[in-house]
Amino acid sequence: MLVNKLKKIMKKNLLTTLVLSISILLITGMASQHVCAQTVKEVPPDSIVYSGSLYQKVVTKPQYPKVVGYLSFILPLETLQSGNFTPNFDHHTTSIGFPVGVNVLYSDHFGFSYELTPTVKASDGNSKVSNLLIDPGTMFRFDHGFTIITRLAFETEGRYGFTPVFNQIYARTKVANYFVALSLPNRFGDNEAYSLGLNLQIGFIFN
Repeated sequence: MLVNKLKKIMKKNLLTTLVLSISILLITGMASQHVCAQTVKEVPPDSIVYSGSLYQKVVTKPQYPKVVGYLSFILPLETLQSGNFTPNFDHHTTSIGFPVGVNVLYSDHFGFSYELTPTVKASDGNSKVSNLLIDPGTMFRFDHGFTIITRLAFETEGRYGFTPVFNQIYARTKVANYFVALSLPNRFGDNEAYSLGLNLQIGFIFN
């Protein structure tokens, strides 16, 4: 009889101990998850935190809309007009533009760009500001820093048209992102034939 009572007490205590152990484990796990969640919220961007048995990189998402400015220069490489190709450095004449602008980013995938491009033309030892291009456009942003920009174009020389731009970021720093772009200016008007150009643009965007 005594042995049976001891067995019942031991079984009852074992069950109680098991229930208490499981309850403590569940409460501890919930508390640790709550603490880890608070820790992740408080860490600075791009920091490494320890969560359980894994190290995780915490990256904060950018806030939109976001406004960034940029500076660059652009070289007309080649122009096709009336069936003739004209290089930029033909007949001792050189043109170089200096696009400056502001990008308003609405999401990771879309934005709007406002750009002004004064052009300096040098010929036979003389140089002057020959043109001002106003070319706003929509930005379609993709992964890995690639962006397609569709710009309208209005030149003070009298020409107008549109310019598709293919932009790629090739280096990133805390202060600025450096980019290279190819553009295809399509121009009409001013009593001239339609022209298609190829331009190379290099610059940097402030973060």
